[in-house]
Amino acid sequence: MTDMELTERDWQQQIKALAVIYHWKYYHTWTSIHSPRGFIDVVMVRGNRLIFAELKSAQGKLTAYQQEWIEALTATSAEVYVWRPSDFNVICEILR
Repeated sequence: MTDMELTERDWQQQIKALAVIYHWKYYHTWTSIHSPRGFIDVVMVRGNRLIFAELKSAQGKLTAYQQEWIEALTATSAEVYVWRPSDFNVICEILR
């Protein structure tokens, strides 16, 4: 499967697998129906590191609500990312 064919759901499963391999605590809302609009897809914690990651397919676009969350979270000491399948190698380095 190429990066262009990878769905956001499949992409999320790959990130979850990396989190398990690298021993991160991992959270992804099962269903976002009761979550605030645009809240980040994934939250990970390991030691003193806190990561928020919005996962997008190769062509996925950020909504205005997602951009607002990213900007708010970026103002903190947490690490905040928008990850796409093309970022896979960089993500491996970040999580290692």
